[in-house]
Amino acid sequence: MQGSQWGIIGGILGGVLGCIGGLVGTYFSIKNTNGPKEKSFMIKACIIGWSGIILFLVLMFLLPSPYRFYLWIPYGPILAIAIIKGNRIQAKIRQEEANKK
Repeated sequence: MQGSQWGIIGGILGGVLGCIGGLVGTYFSIKNTNGPKEKSFMIKACIIGWSGIILFLVLMFLLPSPYRFYLWIPYGPILAIAIIKGNRIQAKIRQEEANKK
């Protein structure tokens, strides 16, 4: 095989393994919830997260260079803010559901 073929194989394999890891993480994030409100929130958060990542990837493929590289500027901060806010909301829901018991 030529060098470029190994790059294509590595890219495909990396993408497939990344998707499998994301799906496993999504499954366990939903499975390990403590109550119905937390489960509902986690399902919504996963849908929003997957939608955002898919939109990012579609734009990376559709936009020409150098514009597609500008997508990284908002992606990092938006991802960090979403994770922090999502964790806070989940902790609040867990506390509320624990107080009900």
